[in-house]
Amino acid sequence: MSIKNISRLRRAKKTRSKIKVQDSPRLSVYRSSQHFYAQVFDSLGTKVIVSASTAEKDSKDKSNNIEAAASVGKRVAERALENGIKKVVFDRSGYKYHGRIKALAESAREAGLEF
Repeated sequence: MSIKNISRLRRAKKTRSKIKVQDSPRLSVYRSSQHFYAQVFDSLGTKVIVSASTAEKDSKDKSNNIEAAASVGKRVAERALENGIKKVVFDRSGYKYHGRIKALAESAREAGLEF
């Protein structure tokens, strides 16, 4: 594993330990080289409530850019609101709050989720 990825996972572990004590659902993101994923976990982090990604069959975005991240954020927020989840804690998984991560968070907020 690269040093860059080890550092990201260390940051993610540190923030998740702080998120765990808040007892609210967690919106977690993951970005790969080809796709972008977002999931809402329950407060314990054991069950996935809703998810969205660019890898879905019905997704019109097949790339991994800012527009695709924004559409994933909107889709995951709409699905969370359908399941009765209005307030979540944002888990950026150790990534910088910049670019695609920021676009996903802002579009989820615009769609109705509260962080």
